[in-house]
Amino acid sequence: MNFPLNKRSITSLLDQDFTFPHDIEGHPTRAGDFDGLSISSFKTSDQVNLAYWEAGDGAPLVFIPGWSANGAMYFHLMHILSKHYHVYVLDVRNQGLSEKVAHGNRIARYAMDVKEFADHLQLDKAHFCGWSMGASIMWAYIDLFGTHGIRTLSIIDQAPSIYCHADWSEQERLQAGAFTTSPERMIASYATMTPCNKLVSANGVLERAMNLDSPYYHNIIGLAQHMVHDDMAFAARVLFDHTTNDWRDVIESKIDVPTAIFSGDYSDWLESQRWMASVIDGAVLHVYGKAEEGDHFLAFKNPEKFARDLRAFLDKA
Repeated sequence: MNFPLNKRSITSLLDQDFTFPHDIEGHPTRAGDFDGLSISSFKTSDQVNLAYWEAGDGAPLVFIPGWSANGAMYFHLMHILSKHYHVYVLDVRNQGLSEKVAHGNRIARYAMDVKEFADHLQLDKAHFCGWSMGASIMWAYIDLFGTHGIRTLSIIDQAPSIYCHADWSEQERLQAGAFTTSPERMIASYATMTPCNKLVSANGVLERAMNLDSPYYHNIIGLAQHMVHDDMAFAARVLFDHTTNDWRDVIESKIDVPTAIFSGDYSDWLESQRWMASVIDGAVLHVYGKAEEGDHFLAFKNPEKFARDLRAFLDKA
């Protein structure tokens, strides 16, 4: 990728336009048919070029993707929500179209990147939505900078602590959503697809990630694979830090803005999402059923419902 990117169209970054495998009524048939979608970049204070996707007008709505994810995965969501908001998706360092670097691979630095991204855009206040690791990045942001600049916070299916301490009770484990006692082996299962058993990593995320029964999800996975060439050696650098943080103190004591939490019946850490909703004042919890694609990828597999629920929350806040 040649930086800087300055409001490039999606087709200008492709050798040829991408045609989606599923034709969905009301959505573009090809990636290039999304008028107004652009991709730009900015440089962080530690000299890393980060790409971001942008579409629409209105109140700013900023999405922070999860681990190994990118803006291409938000294509259908952006198409829906850009009719109502100025939507941004940040490709965090070492992911998506952003620069691959060996430094700064800590959740705290990623939170600083979000702060510098908001400063770059000159956002006074914005709606923020963090999915998976993106939620942890937002918790780190709040830990470092408070909620100044955050109009609302939306969280999609992230355990407050991935690592389970040996001396925790089962109740503490459920509250934290923890699902591994071996960060190194869990990371290997994610980064190199090394097989592991449920005692090493007790979740079904990888299995659900490969379930392409949703035409929306099948479309965006195809686009992401077409546009983005991931280097797992770089993407994996942040995983140990991500795995070993426990954000429950931030969740309990530092979130003082309207908050929505999204999870589903397929989630392996649903009890932790219920706990978060119980300790954040006024938090709204959405639990999607299995028939509603209620798994870790619910926003991409069922974007029409997610967009409706998110809009209802944002417009009420």
